[in-house]
Amino acid sequence: MLPARATGARLFLAAFKVPLMRRATLLFPFISAAAFSQSPVKLDPVKWTAHTELGTNGEVDLKAMAVMEEGWHVYALTLPRNDGPLPTIIAHEPSSDYELVGSIAEDKPEEVEDPNFAMLVRYHSHKASFGQRIKRNSPAAFDVMGTVEYMACNDHMCLPPLTVPLVFKVEAAAQ
Repeated sequence: MLPARATGARLFLAAFKVPLMRRATLLFPFISAAAFSQSPVKLDPVKWTAHTELGTNGEVDLKAMAVMEEGWHVYALTLPRNDGPLPTIIAHEPSSDYELVGSIAEDKPEEVEDPNFAMLVRYHSHKASFGQRIKRNSPAAFDVMGTVEYMACNDHMCLPPLTVPLVFKVEAAAQ
């Protein structure tokens, strides 16, 4: 006969008259599975920041910086072929406050033969800087809104492409 206060797992284990230590040993796999199945681990190996630097003749440099965890990389703005990983794409929303000057520049990427894609690829590891020069059309402070779409990979896997918003705060022009 079972004790009246035995419920749930205790009831189940008590029915088999399992000693206390054996009960703990039997329950551990179930408790572990329940604890680890609650929320999947989200990989986020790349952190992005945005800032501005004062240029010449009223121009401003928009700088997007990526810092990657050890072993991870993001791809360059251009790749030799279109049938491999996705390149990093940085876009700025048009605004009457500014005009783009030239194209986006990046740090010199590493170039390696990637056996996973069977092609030559260019990527940045550890950290990378991407810059776009703008000519301001307004002396007032304004924000340049943008996005970066990138794919992070390591030697074993690639994460799905992500799009991250970027906000570049341009201070008022000096009078």
